[in-house]
Amino acid sequence: MKDKVLLEQVGSAVEAPAGIAYSVLIPCYNEQGAIRDTIEAVVAACEASLAPDSFEVLVIDDGSSDASVAVIETVAETDARVRLIRHRKNKGYGASLKTGLGVARGAWVAITDADGTYPNLRMGELFSLPDADMVVGARIGNDVVYSKVRAIPKIFLRRYAQWITGTHIPDINSGFRAFRADVARRYLDLYPDGFSFTTTITISMLMEGREVIYEPISYTPRIGKSKIKPIRDTLRFVSTIARTGMFFAPLKVLKPFILFFWAAFFISAIYDTFVLTDLTDKTTTALLLALNTTVLGLLADLIDRRTRR
Repeated sequence: MKDKVLLEQVGSAVEAPAGIAYSVLIPCYNEQGAIRDTIEAVVAACEASLAPDSFEVLVIDDGSSDASVAVIETVAETDARVRLIRHRKNKGYGASLKTGLGVARGAWVAITDADGTYPNLRMGELFSLPDADMVVGARIGNDVVYSKVRAIPKIFLRRYAQWITGTHIPDINSGFRAFRADVARRYLDLYPDGFSFTTTITISMLMEGREVIYEPISYTPRIGKSKIKPIRDTLRFVSTIARTGMFFAPLKVLKPFILFFWAAFFISAIYDTFVLTDLTDKTTTALLLALNTTVLGLLADLIDRRTRR
């Protein structure tokens, strides 16, 4: 049986506001030390820049085993704009955001982390550029504290994504961003359950020519223990970029492999012809790989173009 999601409107006697234009999603997993401050900062930022009844804050608890739920319930009891959504078991960062996106009522949706790393008091700025499809808080500001162990693989990932999209990307997986809900839901089937949600939505929007704006922000050390596993999650990010790239531009992703196999074939064929005076199995294998990869790339590109007509 599939795990059910509990949607709870906790405690307050005040009815939840109608006419919601903005939704803020906060995925939470064992963040009892930071979640209250995060919610209060988000609410304060929205109150300062938006109409009081035009926004909602959805906190998605992803099967926390600490006191996170109790803290969220306490805040929600005093503010009907704050709602708690619960997963019975831990399903992942991306799964939490997909759950929130599925019930969000705002035309614009923003996301932030529960660990206190992002400048949540700047939340209103994310909603201030309505001409864009997505506004990303890029961690390139003056006050950015970031682990060098995590920064090194991100340089490769960002450049790989830039090559696929043909676009400069200051920050590929910032968890502080706002986007049009209707556009984000177009790619719902592509979003993974893990940390690659932000990478996927970035590439998806860029590959479809959506307007994406980057706003420099600060980034501070998190409160509590990180859930990121550098090696595992880096490999997943690479897989996500390649998979999303194959969905939008299969021929471009396969092009390096096509060129490599054709080059291997010609070099091997020349060597066999003029040195060994006979074709060998490695030349035949290289030819088959080159032909198969080329046909696969052309066929995938054709299917992609026809489905987008």
